[in-house]
Amino acid sequence: MRLDKFLKVSRIIKRRTVANEACDAQRVLVNGKAARASYEVRLGDIIEVQLGARPLKVRVLALNEVTNKDNASSNYEVLEER
Repeated sequence: MRLDKFLKVSRIIKRRTVANEACDAQRVLVNGKAARASYEVRLGDIIEVQLGARPLKVRVLALNEVTNKDNASSNYEVLEER
């Protein structure tokens, strides 16, 4: 699954266009490296999102194509949140 789609489906970022813009601005890191929106997310990847005053670091646990609001957070495990 593409990185921008994962961020949207998991509700880490609300809209896919915003996820694309964040990737273009190098505000999204995967395994410590800046990642493009087209990066293919794999289980176990560490994703860091640096948007606003709330940086977030998560580990990918599942790659569900569709999730509802209640289950969205089951796609990842929060490692660090400031």
